[in-house]
Amino acid sequence: MLQKSRKQGRLITTLTVGEKLHITEKMDDKDLLIYLGLTNDNNPLFIQHDYAAITSFKQPIVPQIMLNGIITAAISKHLPGPGSYILEQTIKYVSPAYHYETVDFVLEIEHIDEIKNEVLIAVTAINSDKLQLLEGKLKVSPPLI
Repeated sequence: MLQKSRKQGRLITTLTVGEKLHITEKMDDKDLLIYLGLTNDNNPLFIQHDYAAITSFKQPIVPQIMLNGIITAAISKHLPGPGSYILEQTIKYVSPAYHYETVDFVLEIEHIDEIKNEVLIAVTAINSDKLQLLEGKLKVSPPLI
C-alpha cells in the first residue's frame, strides 16, 4: 500500500526560547454553530442574545473551549507542529471574547527541556481593543521522529 508523505512537526533541537507564533481569528457565527452542534452545548450565554442581554456580559460570548481549540490547533499545526502532544495546560480566561470579535493569539516558547523532550509555551490572547482575553501555559512534547 502506498503511503502519503506526512508533514512532520519540528524536533526539539530546532526550537528556540523566545520563538513566537501569532495567530489571528475572527469569531464567526459558523464556527460558533459548528462548536455548539458538535458538543450539544446549549448554554444560552453562548447563543441567545435575549438571555445574554440580561447578564453582566450584555451579549453572547464565545465558548472558552473554542478559544482553547484555536490554541491547541496552533500547536498541532505550527509550533512545534504535526506529531506534537500536549502534556499539560493551564489557561486563565481574563475577559470574555464576544461574537464577531477578532482575536490575536501569541504563543511563545519559554523553556526547552531536551532531556524530557518538553517545551513550555506561554499563550496570550487580546481582542482588537487590546483587551487581554486569556493567558496560559502549555507543556508540549514535540515529535520525536
